[in-house]
Amino acid sequence: MAQERSGMVTFAGNPVTLIGSEIRVGDKAPNFEVLANNLSKVTLEDSNGKVRLLNCVPSLDTGVCDAQTRKFNEAVSNLGNDVEVLTISADLPFAQNRWCAAAGLEQVQTFSDHINMSFGTAYGTYMKEYRLECRAVFVVDQEDIVQYVEYVQEVTEHPNYEAALEAVKSIIKVKK
Repeated sequence: MAQERSGMVTFAGNPVTLIGSEIRVGDKAPNFEVLANNLSKVTLEDSNGKVRLLNCVPSLDTGVCDAQTRKFNEAVSNLGNDVEVLTISADLPFAQNRWCAAAGLEQVQTFSDHINMSFGTAYGTYMKEYRLECRAVFVVDQEDIVQYVEYVQEVTEHPNYEAALEAVKSIIKVKK
């Protein structure tokens, strides 16, 4: 049975229980299995050799999640082909596809964790009370080592965009 953690984050001011272990900088990034918008299975291993910004949001149909997804994708778009943003939520793949089309964002990669909450359990972002992901950001380097972690304390607030993007840029600098 997966670990349960309380008191780490709140959702609209109410404490929630997170399922799964807390990820820390220096950890080997756990693998996971989520669904792409076309219902194909996707894992962390599918992007081996790249820097990954794992953008975890409760639902793309909310203002903060929409803004967060747009901001990270725009910021990373000029960093080259060795960096990917993987946006993960418990939204259905059909809803994610609709959001991408309505937002006019063709390059955004959205993945659904709705079937078995594989990502949420592996990264400790699964909010038990709502069966949603909490807001979190992870940066994983080319060797699958976690280089940045932020579990946003109040899920309805924005993450620290600058810190996450600096972590991505510092990995790219080291590589060159």
